[in-house]
Amino acid sequence: MDMNLEAITAQERDEMHRNVFFITLEQLKSWARSNSLWPVQFGLACCAIEMMGVGASHYDLDRFGSIFRSSPRHSDCMIVSGTVTKKMAPIIRRLYDQMPEPKWVIAMGSCATAGGPYFYSYSVVKGVDQVVPVDVYIPGCPPNPAALIYGINKLQEKIRYEAKTGKRVTNT
Repeated sequence: MDMNLEAITAQERDEMHRNVFFITLEQLKSWARSNSLWPVQFGLACCAIEMMGVGASHYDLDRFGSIFRSSPRHSDCMIVSGTVTKKMAPIIRRLYDQMPEPKWVIAMGSCATAGGPYFYSYSVVKGVDQVVPVDVYIPGCPPNPAALIYGINKLQEKIRYEAKTGKRVTNT
């Protein structure tokens, strides 16, 4: 059966466009990366309780493909939740450096984003973005699990957008 491409009808052409996907390899990789984020557990204070709540059965973060990892070498996302002290900052940086590329950071809660109520303390870093580059900020004291899920969804959108455009988007 010899099929001539010019002989394809408009209906067959429309059917082919509905059933065949055209995508670049980078877009496919970003889709896979965005739907399989593996955050490292880094809870520093009360926001960590809300982060643990997201992993429990009621909110079930696993349904989004996000599975908490214990090792930074197996993670591509770091969720910093809680007060970052000057003593803890070098450890956060070391863990961030141990993560493989590509890697992303989520600052969860007012303490991680800007120092929170401890802003005037001499021992508190005024936001984790002073230590590592942050991709998504989640405000609140503490933010509820739904806010963390929203922040993870925003990070997923950011990963897909960066792959589509080839541009690095700064803080969201």
